[in-house]
Amino acid sequence: MKNKKGFIRRFLPYYAPYKGTLVLDLLCALLYSLAGLAFPMLVRMLLMRFQSAGGVAVSTVLIFGAVMVGIKLAETACRYFMITVGHIMGTRFEADLRRELYAKLLILPASFYDRNKVGDLMSRVNNDLFDITEFSHHCPEELFIATVRIVGIFVYLMLVNVWLTVIIFATLPLFLVLAFLLNGKLESNFRARRKKVGEINANLEDSLSGISVVRSFANENIEMEKFEKDNKEFIDIKSKSYKIMGLFFGEVTFATGLMYIITVVAGTLFIVKGIGGLNWVDLMTYVLYVQTLYSSVDTIITYTEQFQTGKSGFNRFAEIMDVPVELTDPEAPAQGVDYGGDIELRGVTFAYTSDGKDVLEGMNLTVKSGTSVALVGPSGAGKTTVANLIPRLYDIKGGVVTIGGVPVTQIPLGELRRNVGIVQQNVYLFNGTVKENILYGKPNATDEEVIAAAKAAGAHAFIEKLENGYDTECGERGVRLSGGQKQRISIARLFLKNPPILILDEATSALDNESERLVQRSLRELCKGRTSIVIAHRLTTVRGADTIYVITEDGVAEEGTHAELMKAGGIYKALYTMYEETA
Repeated sequence: MKNKKGFIRRFLPYYAPYKGTLVLDLLCALLYSLAGLAFPMLVRMLLMRFQSAGGVAVSTVLIFGAVMVGIKLAETACRYFMITVGHIMGTRFEADLRRELYAKLLILPASFYDRNKVGDLMSRVNNDLFDITEFSHHCPEELFIATVRIVGIFVYLMLVNVWLTVIIFATLPLFLVLAFLLNGKLESNFRARRKKVGEINANLEDSLSGISVVRSFANENIEMEKFEKDNKEFIDIKSKSYKIMGLFFGEVTFATGLMYIITVVAGTLFIVKGIGGLNWVDLMTYVLYVQTLYSSVDTIITYTEQFQTGKSGFNRFAEIMDVPVELTDPEAPAQGVDYGGDIELRGVTFAYTSDGKDVLEGMNLTVKSGTSVALVGPSGAGKTTVANLIPRLYDIKGGVVTIGGVPVTQIPLGELRRNVGIVQQNVYLFNGTVKENILYGKPNATDEEVIAAAKAAGAHAFIEKLENGYDTECGERGVRLSGGQKQRISIARLFLKNPPILILDEATSALDNESERLVQRSLRELCKGRTSIVIAHRLTTVRGADTIYVITEDGVAEEGTHAELMKAGGIYKALYTMYEETA
């Protein structure tokens, strides 16, 4: 997605909070630049006095030396400010962008994460933003210094000798043409490099997250081959950029040498021919300034690369910021929603992508207040999709989803999701303590409330037996706990949240029989007094539901209690009988 605004117009507003610091930074850059220009001037003044008077007093030399020391101290102070305060400004600049990007990632719809890999997003949050920081601080500062020095050198040398100055500066267009060519070639290369780094991070995150699967299939070699392929492509892309830069800087080196040669040859001829009154002191001044002129031009060329790096990173940042937020809060939210009321899907049509096949078409389904409803049927029929539409993880194409008679689109997202609790098959625990993971259900809960929730979930007994009890680290994604333990902690989290609506999506299908028995007991306790929707393949777990809906690709095929559906002898009975035979 291309940015509607130009890069510079879009980037500059981020400096607004730091305009005072930026002005001081550029003021220091100005003083630093002038200090660099002053040294050759002072040397020329001292030598001109020596030449005209046939000698210089020691006191004069010492005065000149003292002035130079003073200038050097001022130059040092300016450099200190630019390196410290300037870099701190850049760091805060980076933090602002990261905060804005993270806030955007938190509100993007589930469909965005269906299309994008976490590893690539992490690359944007970390690598790209760091390069933007370096660019945001260094580029304005260094380019300003280089520009001031080039202009200052030109003005001063024009006062010394117009013709020699014009000859020397006539070589500058060569540098500018080279910089323009470099800019065009590097832009596409940096874009490709960014994309490849994101792919490497995504694939690496994928492999390491599934390391147990990799090892169980003894596929370490396959993963290594995939990594080597990505790595080789990255090397090829980066090598191409260095070849471009190598060729470019080789040409720059030649052009710089040419500038020195022109200065020495033309300057010597001017002295020999007496053109413009040039003398050997002036020529030495030119040589000193040519060095400063070269370093300034070299800075501009060098920061052309950093400009492209920063621009590439910012464009990837902007791509995320430009993703439309499909799920938005209503402009006039409904008040006093009864979350204990009926839940209804009326004529609901849904597809995961705008041009994709409809997963649900004209779906009608009702969950009566305070009852337990089970959704069963073949895989891919849309059971989990139905569950995802109630807390509005996705928006529907047609129809309406209501809670207590109020469409979910008229309820603020935060309020809606606080009142809907979800227990999934794949439990996600954060890399923190058991207590911290339970507290996620109610961050301001007391220790007594946490323990009460754990007891209600049947988790308190095993938690106390852990190494550090409630302060035991769960490890990344709860790796230090068993499946049953993780599931009961997630249930404790919901007890603490205490939502009036529950969705249990295959909550016990991945557990062994003993763990399932314990978790089912906890779930029955959790469902008391709440409206609950249970999705299950193990049909024996839903026999006690008040209503069972059999969902197929054609929608709701059957509904009723377990006894009614078994008596009807339809799809449900066939599924139940098949399950009992294979159990």
